[in-house]
Amino acid sequence: MQETFFRAYLNVEHYEGDTIKSWLFSVAYRVYIDYYRKHKRMVVKEQGFFTSIFDKKKVLLDSLIKKEEIEEIVTLLESLPDKHKYAVLLHDFHGLSQREAAQVMKIQQSHFKVLLFRGRSAIRKRKAGENDG
Repeated sequence: MQETFFRAYLNVEHYEGDTIKSWLFSVAYRVYIDYYRKHKRMVVKEQGFFTSIFDKKKVLLDSLIKKEEIEEIVTLLESLPDKHKYAVLLHDFHGLSQREAAQVMKIQQSHFKVLLFRGRSAIRKRKAGENDG
């Protein structure tokens, strides 16, 4: 709006008998078109776009580390009792709430909380045991 009135002030001598309202709208329209053209040329990339170009090695290393961690957790999950494994998978991997996961497993939510706690604890203990040994 500020740019519209600034341009109207600069070009007031070009104002011809139209109503002032329609003339201001035409000035505003031209300001909008200029703004749109100027910003259409600028393509702003996400910050991650440039990071991925310059840090491909870091990205690759991070993805490999994540893949190894996921494989390790999957291996640890396989050694858990089924109910503990399903509780951890439903809540932590698939993102279900505790209530939703309990409904899927057809158990009380309080029982689900116990299974989830025990499953996570077993994973932590086994992971700590691998790191110590």
